[in-house]
Amino acid sequence: MTLFNRYRPHPWHGLPIGDSAPDEVDAYIEMTPFDEVKYEIDKKTGYLRVDRPQGSSALPPTLYGFIPQTYCGPRVAALTPQADMGDHDPLDICVLSQQRISRAELVVPARVLGGLQVLDGGEADDKIVAVLVSDTVFDYAKELTQLPVAVINRIVHYFGTYKMDITGVKPNAIEVIGTYGAQHARDVIQASMDDYLEEYGDRMV
Repeated sequence: MTLFNRYRPHPWHGLPIGDSAPDEVDAYIEMTPFDEVKYEIDKKTGYLRVDRPQGSSALPPTLYGFIPQTYCGPRVAALTPQADMGDHDPLDICVLSQQRISRAELVVPARVLGGLQVLDGGEADDKIVAVLVSDTVFDYAKELTQLPVAVINRIVHYFGTYKMDITGVKPNAIEVIGTYGAQHARDVIQASMDDYLEEYGDRMV
């Protein structure tokens, strides 16, 4: 008999991270490259909540969401020397696909290539970069540096500006320190898995 959930699992705590983590993970997608509004998971209910309109004319360059059963705590923060702490959220992930995926609230199997080291108000706010596992167009890519430079620059630019106050009243709290490769990304994912276990106990699935 096939096991199944009788009720909708919480996307952060009830979905599995994937059997091949940290090399390949299941990503829960909150936003697509076509969303003009910033959506975030509601931590209490597990439903998507409207956070804010996009702060500039830029739209997300990739599918964007988080890795279930991860948590950015002290172990994740330790991998960013400039960080005071982790941001206490699940680990963010960007997933590239050559075909248009225009809806969110999806589970996407993703192969890890690298990531962005990001500070948000002094907190570690890493963005893992991955490709859709079944997308043969990206079979060649094993490292972030193998992607076209323009693609990487677009991701860096978006996250460097996506919370910017275009009125100029408030300073930009986001700082993209740099990018890193697949091994460091796997280390960040493993650290976030360990932080999750310490914060929430045994994995539910």
